[in-house]
Amino acid sequence: MAEEKKLFKVTIDGITVEVEPGTTILNAARQIGGEVTPPAMCYYSKLKGSGGKCRTCVVEVAAGSTADPRPMPKLVASCRTTVMDGMIVKNITSERVLEARKGVVEFLLINHPLDCPICDQAGECDLQDLSYAHGTEGTRFEFQKRTFIKHNLGPYIQLHMTRCILCYRCVFVADQLTGKRVHGVLDRGDQAEIATYIEKALDNDFIGNVIDVCPVGALTDRTFRFKNRVWFTKPVKAHRNCSKCCGKVHAWLRGDEILRVTGRKDQWGEVEDWICNECRFEKKDIRDWEIEGPAEINRHSVISQGHYSGKVGTTKPNETFSKIMKGRQPRLLMNIHDVSEVNPPELNLAAIPGPAHSDDFEKKKAINDKPSPEAK
Repeated sequence: MAEEKKLFKVTIDGITVEVEPGTTILNAARQIGGEVTPPAMCYYSKLKGSGGKCRTCVVEVAAGSTADPRPMPKLVASCRTTVMDGMIVKNITSERVLEARKGVVEFLLINHPLDCPICDQAGECDLQDLSYAHGTEGTRFEFQKRTFIKHNLGPYIQLHMTRCILCYRCVFVADQLTGKRVHGVLDRGDQAEIATYIEKALDNDFIGNVIDVCPVGALTDRTFRFKNRVWFTKPVKAHRNCSKCCGKVHAWLRGDEILRVTGRKDQWGEVEDWICNECRFEKKDIRDWEIEGPAEINRHSVISQGHYSGKVGTTKPNETFSKIMKGRQPRLLMNIHDVSEVNPPELNLAAIPGPAHSDDFEKKKAINDKPSPEAK
């Protein structure tokens, strides 16, 4: 008869849960769920060695264990501290924790630019959510902010280092997923930055996953940059037969056009399966995919506000126009392309790397440069 495995009892904010020995406080809290779970900006369960850098997940240990019930004198990082049998932990019930978390958020925002209105990560940014939940209304920082020049890390990824919080997630992805890392953290202290030597491109087949793991808008998809806001798109589950990866993704639609492709994420915002660059960047035709249905989006997310009704994830996105027309096709009074040369139908705006401007449109030359007879 197999020996029964002993479980540790840990109490977090008055809720007791049994977990296996070696489980961290953060993962024990995730088994409970809800507000009991501390936020995490650097920890990623699928990346070995992650965590312990941002300190947003700090908690108070009121009792170390049944054998030694003394409290820990300092707040500890829940992503790095393992549970003990009989441990009592305070998260949202501790004033020390809430005050410390405000300080951590203030530190993370010291050099962060106030460019949420133009950032592609807005609406699904972990730092944005963290600052709303635990940040302060103002800042005490009165010095010049640290800034960096934006860099293109190859044809698909742009690095906006000014937004980076040095969580190291992208470094761990390159180390553990690609096996050939060409970027990392250079310099020290206030000058530390994520960079590549001599602007080397990131060209591994799976390097696009650094975009999914980035908790802020430091690493963005160049094929989606400035194309649309995420809350104006419809995330749906889709899959395809791919020889490189699982082929299971979230496709973000605007009408019948796929604006971007990302990996499917769980309730903690972590990727379920890594996807290849081909699926992420090159398969933007809806005919390349088998659409399964609406993606499950947190009901508190701004992304879910305009596209789902009833229970989130169980109903199809609601097309407002077809609802108003009650299934009737609209009557076309005028084709704009007949009277305007702007935005011709054969021009694919999604293929333009950045905001569209006049130089992107082919200008017609004058048919006849000779003066008319009337002008003579």
